[in-house]
Amino acid sequence: MQWSFRQPISPWATIDRLLLRRAARRYASRGWTVTPGAFLTGDRFTCGRAGCPITGCHPALERWEDLATADPEQVSRWWRRRPYMVLLPTGRTFDALEVPAPVGLRVLGAVRLHTDVIGPERGDARGPVLVTPTGRWMFLVRPGEQLAPELASHLDIIRHGYGSWIPAAPSRTPQGPVRWAVSPDQNDWTLPTSAAVQAMLLDALDSLGRRPQRRVTVTVPRQLSTARRAA
Repeated sequence: MQWSFRQPISPWATIDRLLLRRAARRYASRGWTVTPGAFLTGDRFTCGRAGCPITGCHPALERWEDLATADPEQVSRWWRRRPYMVLLPTGRTFDALEVPAPVGLRVLGAVRLHTDVIGPERGDARGPVLVTPTGRWMFLVRPGEQLAPELASHLDIIRHGYGSWIPAAPSRTPQGPVRWAVSPDQNDWTLPTSAAVQAMLLDALDSLGRRPQRRVTVTVPRQLSTARRAA
């Protein structure tokens, strides 16, 4: 009898891979660059790179910033064999404002209830919103604008610009899948200005009793920011 040490491919893993590939191709078709992220094996992430010590969510490619693309053929090749997470590089088509769940819920509720009465000084804050299973909310906005000083003083509010990334639905983490609270389709893939969303964030902090204080200069190491955003 001839023994094989190859592990069987689970039909669920195949379904995951196909769903992830389809999502990645769809983002790419809209001009959003994508890059593969490490995939789950048990309760840890594996990128397939020899000697990689990172067990949390991270890009699967060492030079991901240079290789991220919206080319559908390249995207298909990446997801041909492995159920990679779908990561969206930020600072290109959009930035992402990452906030804790209580703030995200308050902002989303305010946007939905007061879309017609926010006023021209606030602009239209409607846009795509991602939610991770650990309760981090990510508001996608037009790129390039820094956080207001009052927001930058809060360590649990992060702006993802160039050189960063966010996980996209339907990527899975040990705690569950990433999902859209507001899908890009709901607003025809349009993005709000960062200023409009930041104004709503400030209102949410005020209503939650977390009135913004004067800016405190804090340096957050790149590694810490990566770990906090991972899932």
